[in-house]
Order: sequence, then structure tokens, then C-alpha cells
Amino acid sequence: MPTALPLDSTADLAAGASASTRHDTLEQSAAIPWYAAAMALGVTSIMIGLIWDIAWHRTIGRDTFWTPAHMAIYLGGVVSGCGGGWLAWMATFGRDARIRSTAVDFWGMRAPLGAWVTLWGSLAMLTSAPFDDWWHNAYGLDVKIVSPPHMVLAAGIFALTQGALLIALALQNRATERTRRARGLAYLYVGGLMVTTFGILTMEYTRPNSQHGTAFYVACALVFTPTLVALARASRVRWPATIAAGIYLFYFLSTMWILPLFEGQPLLGPIHNPIDYFAPHSFPVLLIVPALAIDLVMSFWQSRWGKARDHLLSLLLGVAFFGLLIAVHWPFSEFLISTGADNWFFGSDRSWSFWVRPGPWQHRFWGSMIDLQGILLALGIAVLGSRLGLRWGDWMSRVQR
Repeated sequence: MPTALPLDSTADLAAGASASTRHDTLEQSAAIPWYAAAMALGVTSIMIGLIWDIAWHRTIGRDTFWTPAHMAIYLGGVVSGCGGGWLAWMATFGRDARIRSTAVDFWGMRAPLGAWVTLWGSLAMLTSAPFDDWWHNAYGLDVKIVSPPHMVLAAGIFALTQGALLIALALQNRATERTRRARGLAYLYVGGLMVTTFGILTMEYTRPNSQHGTAFYVACALVFTPTLVALARASRVRWPATIAAGIYLFYFLSTMWILPLFEGQPLLGPIHNPIDYFAPHSFPVLLIVPALAIDLVMSFWQSRWGKARDHLLSLLLGVAFFGLLIAVHWPFSEFLISTGADNWFFGSDRSWSFWVRPGPWQHRFWGSMIDLQGILLALGIAVLGSRLGLRWGDWMSRVQR
């Protein structure tokens, strides 16, 4: 005969089942929980702040630490950290069995993996703030981009983006049929912000004047190929790479068009280009074209062979990405450096900083053109990046907590 449970054990089981049921109902009624939305909102604030801060430096210089752009960056870190902190508190001290079951242990505390990564990133960002202010006061204003406080800040931003992505991934992978699309799109939105992060990091190599050289194609293959392929591999909705690349394009184009609408004047010398507006970045990389190819190739391949023969698939993805990138940007960059692109839409005449001395060199390509060795190098990196992206995407598709 079955053994009867003690009264208090029965009550505990009932309470746990009730809490789990309440959380399941909450997850079904709210496609995107507030903490996931807060993390995505925080990363959005950081991306806008970063692009704004770069324009601030191009236009004004670094007049003070307390600029609106800096505040947008650090506000994003605080908002994301609050979302991660709430999850850690509830998973450690709360009674919700469902939240506790999706958490991992760390030094006696419990939280989902994405929450731990987010908390570390928020702490790193906030630590870098006074360190960066002290650094500039001690060694001068904007001595160089690569400095210890900037590297701490960059690591924190990357961690916050990854933390938000892991939280969105876990929600997508646990989604019901009713919430599958909403959570899948939320995951791709954060993935698009990650692509935007890499776009900001590679700005130095992606100016139109550099798009006939090896560095441009190597940089794009190195960061964008594995990212787009991984996002596509782990996605549960259609056209994932295209959506992520579209989000990147949206943020870069919208800020490129909006920033020059505001007045700004240089406060540091020498001033060789006396501008009176916020100088934006140059026209972004048209990633949406190779991203569309990634989606088409992966859809065609998976409908016939599933996830088998990944070595052949990575070869095909690498060739498609690099081939379309060079096919699009080789002629497009020739237009971007011409006077025909000096208008509000392409903005080629507005993306120069105040310290740049205008001259004919602005309408020329810089450095030597890509040769056969450069083509093979960039193509090889694209193929290897595709293989890495497939493995990365396989891991992401299994994330549950």
C-alpha cells in the first residue's frame, strides 16, 4: 500500500505546485516578462548612447564626463542590472518554483545564466565610470580610445548584451506555441543589438574609403559571419539573419539621419573642419544582403539535410557571405566616396570630424586594393566563422536557463 505523506509535506508540495502553476500561467499570459524587456531596453539605451557619444566626440570633443550620451550609456547598464538583480533575488530567496528551476548556483546564490552575466556586465560598466573620469583628468582628454577604463567599459557592454541574449534565448527555447513568435522576435531584437555592437566596434575599418581594401572584408568576415550564422541557427522564426541585420541597419541609418539635425560646435583644437551640427558616422555596411543569403542557404539546406554535413554548409555560407559582400560594396563604395553621395540620405559630406582637414583625399580609396591573398584570407575567415557560428548556434538552441 502507498505510504501516506505527512500533513506538512503535503502542504509543501501543494504550495510548490501552486507556485509553479502561477508562474506557468504568468509565462503564458506575458509573452515577454518585464525583466527580459528591461534588459533589452537597457542594451538599447547603451547602443544609442554609444553612437551618440561617438558623434559627440566628432563634433564637440570631450568637454565633460556628464554628457547626455554618457548618461544614456550608464542608465542602460543600471536598468539591465536591475533586471538581472531581481531575477537573482527571486531565484535565491523567492518561493517561485519555476524561477528557481531555471537558475544555476553561484556562491550560494541562484539565478539564470543570463542574469549572472548581466550583473557582472553592469558592475564592470559602473566601475569604469569613475575610473574613466579619473583617467582623463590625469592623462588628458581623449588621449586614445584603447585605454584601461575604455576596455573595462567595452567588456561590460559586451557582457550586458550577452546576458540579455541568454535570457531571451531561454525564454524562446521554453516558449509555448502561443508565445513562440513573440519570444523569437525578442531574441532576434537583442541579437540585432549585438550585431550593432560589432558594427560600432568596426567603424574604423568600414568607412567607404576603406571598402576596396583587405581590412574591410577581413573585419566584416571576422565579426559578422559567425554572429549572423549563430543567430540564424538558434532561431525559431523565419528570416532570422535578415531581421537581425535589419535592426543593425535601422539603428545606424536612423542615427545617421537624426544626429545632424542638432546643433553642435567644436570646443577643442585644432579645428580644421568648422562644423555646426553633430557629425554622424558614415553610411553603414549593407549587411542585409549577405544576411538574406544566409537565411536562404540555411533554409534550403535544412529542409533537405537537417543539421548534417555542417562542414559543407559552412563552406557554402562563407562563400555566399563574402561573395555578396564584395559584389555589393565594391561598386557601392565607389558611389559613396563620390560627390553624388553628398546629400542627407547617404551623408558622405557630413561624417567628417572637426579635426579633419578637408581635401581631395576624402574622395579616394585609402591604402592598397585587396589582392588574391586578401581575398583568400577574408574568404577563409568567412568559412571558419560560419563553422563557428553553426556550433555556437547549436549551443544556443539548447539554452534553457
